[in-house]
Amino acid sequence: MAFDIRQVMAAFLTFSMFIMLGNMIKTDHIDPLFDSMEVSENVRYDSFKVSKQSMVKLQELDYGPWRVKSDTLKPCWKNPSSKGKEKSNNGYIFFSLTHGPEFHASQVANAVAVAKHLGATLVIPDIRGTKLGDKRQFGDIYDVDTFIAALKEIVKVDKNAPAELSSNAKLYTMRIPNGVSEDLIASKIEPVFKREKNLKIVTYLNGSSGMNKLAKLDRSSNAHQCLAMFESLKLKKDLQELVDSMAGTLRSISRKTRGRFVAVDLRDDMLEGKSCQEKNDAEEKTCFNAEELSKFFIKIGFHSDTTFYVTQTGWSSNLNPLRKVFPNTLTKDAIIPADQKAKFMDLKSREYEKFIDYYMCVEGDVFIPAFRGRFYGSVVGERIAYGNTQIFLPSKNTSSESAVDYISPYVSKKSHVAYSCYC
Repeated sequence: MAFDIRQVMAAFLTFSMFIMLGNMIKTDHIDPLFDSMEVSENVRYDSFKVSKQSMVKLQELDYGPWRVKSDTLKPCWKNPSSKGKEKSNNGYIFFSLTHGPEFHASQVANAVAVAKHLGATLVIPDIRGTKLGDKRQFGDIYDVDTFIAALKEIVKVDKNAPAELSSNAKLYTMRIPNGVSEDLIASKIEPVFKREKNLKIVTYLNGSSGMNKLAKLDRSSNAHQCLAMFESLKLKKDLQELVDSMAGTLRSISRKTRGRFVAVDLRDDMLEGKSCQEKNDAEEKTCFNAEELSKFFIKIGFHSDTTFYVTQTGWSSNLNPLRKVFPNTLTKDAIIPADQKAKFMDLKSREYEKFIDYYMCVEGDVFIPAFRGRFYGSVVGERIAYGNTQIFLPSKNTSSESAVDYISPYVSKKSHVAYSCYC
């Protein structure tokens, strides 16, 4: 029995030694081989990924003039100081946001410049529609807390004006130009404010002029204009969610174009306006109808299944030439969620629709204006701030087939006011 135990123990020790030897061989020779094989596999996989990405990019370039979104620009202004706000003399500056979202940033910038210079309290504005009596609260469209937070280091902002001034009936009103200067405030506005203590200002705006009023200012000194124009106005939560939902719908439709869509500002009312009645010999055409746009889109390489969002309210027969070539041409009426139509598609005023269109054009992967006006310039500013700078301008001269030749000069020449705020 003892002999059997010694044999078992010897066999066990021999077996253990073989195991130890095997582990040593594995550690010294086999594992490095597998490690090397694993690294090689990763290298081959990485190479495959790179070549696959390159292939995708080539396909996208062949498929249409899509470009990867630019890096988001950073604010290049000097952060404002809260010094000086304590000199507020309890006077109030009132103003309203009018004419549509493309004008609002400039109106806020003007009001902030006046209130800052005077040490006055800025009253959150109301929003006036195009029809008489069409009035909304600021919070119906924009986020109140964001507005106050963006301006807190510049001016004091009051959510509620004193009851005796809330009607604006007794307020002295002054009309001031866009991009109001410090000299004008000191010489014309300040004497009146000292006398009246409270003042309502109305900014008058002329077309797209004034978009670059800040372009020549020192970047270190125009923080209050930059914050007012590009940081203070953000959509309230439910309206932003609606825009995001509609953009998501368009990207879902656009599977063949990698989930991208083109936003086109094309409206019958703009094309029928006096500013679009151009002479045949005009050197530069600034208004384009659906048929002209469809030819331009084909020229620069958009494929027939590209998805287009058009700002026209309701379908118009004038859009048929565009849809004939590009079947995925849609208006907001077709993609707005059914449960949101009653809230945001008010057939009487149509005011909400202006904001939907504006921010859909900001969201689009590409933006193309059929009409070069204030809307175009304002949307471009928003897109520059987000690094979303693929913006093409249709041209009367379409000899070039390269989309690069039609990039908006606001971007190609960095001539937009936004480039004095972001870099």
